[in-house]
Amino acid sequence: MVNLKAKLPAAWIRGLKRQVTTTGLEASAALARAGMLAGARGRGSIFTLHHVRPKQSLAFQPSGHLEVTPEFLADAIERLSADGYAFVPLDDVPERLANPAGQPFAAFTLDDGYRNNAEHALPVFERYGVPFTVFVARGFAERTHSMWWETMADLIGRERELSFDFGNGPERIELGCEEQKFDAFDRFADLVFRDDEASAVSRMDALVRSHGIDPLQMTADLTMDRAELRELSRHKLATLGAHTISHRAVGRLSEAQARAEMSSSADYVQELTGIRPTTIAYPYGTRKAVGERDYRIARDLGFSVAVTTQPGTICEKWLTRLTGLPRISLNGHYQRARYVSALASGIPFKLAR
Repeated sequence: MVNLKAKLPAAWIRGLKRQVTTTGLEASAALARAGMLAGARGRGSIFTLHHVRPKQSLAFQPSGHLEVTPEFLADAIERLSADGYAFVPLDDVPERLANPAGQPFAAFTLDDGYRNNAEHALPVFERYGVPFTVFVARGFAERTHSMWWETMADLIGRERELSFDFGNGPERIELGCEEQKFDAFDRFADLVFRDDEASAVSRMDALVRSHGIDPLQMTADLTMDRAELRELSRHKLATLGAHTISHRAVGRLSEAQARAEMSSSADYVQELTGIRPTTIAYPYGTRKAVGERDYRIARDLGFSVAVTTQPGTICEKWLTRLTGLPRISLNGHYQRARYVSALASGIPFKLAR
């Protein structure tokens, strides 16, 4: 078998993947409009957001998929409303699933507690009266943990070369063009998920500091602190959920560590709001980052809803797995209202099987 990844430039592969995704979304939107595969929609969808802010004009944005504009968020809400969706708090999902009568539901969630969630997303949710949940990582709110994907994007974007030891001795990393920058970012991301995550992030923090970037100051610049989170939690549309302390992949931790991360995170949100959260989002949320053991731990700790980033819509069968629910990412590379309809239809996930 030919290894296309080894033969073709990474930039070409990225472009091809986006084109394939776009084609799939267009086809799914057409099928949804025609009323095809109606059963794929299930009872509703949970949507994932991270950054909500005006479009950035940065030359290098490896995490561009994690940010959408306020205008697109408004378009998404309007489209879902036109499609007949009821907007519900995440806490209400189990009740909605248990009662199959009524209109389909949509729940909005935002991970990591970015300040722009309050600055740019909240006014949109207010305009339409849409409830939402912000998942809080204590390490970000207390400025004790860095956001490696943010610091490394900044560093790689500004430099033309770096020196780093990925495990076989120091090596020179060329960053002269966009393709080299993306390749370098991917290598650092692979390091996080290959080695001990805390150690890998600590080494990356040391690297960015050596180039004049304060990783904890970047966390402070980007995310809400405890006072801001407490203020947000008082809004009638907002709910705070748990998101661990360190934002490490719980599936790669020991059971005791994973339990402590989840429980301590709930303690922190309760300290902020006076109410113990019933919802949690697993950091990263992929199949490699969380598994059945962690779904059980979340259930044992009293969470009524726990969400992954594994894509899909929700039907009654998920009542037996409420601590491992799928979510649909509103991806910054595909900001079209018709794509929101396509994703909520469940057709893309049906066709991908």
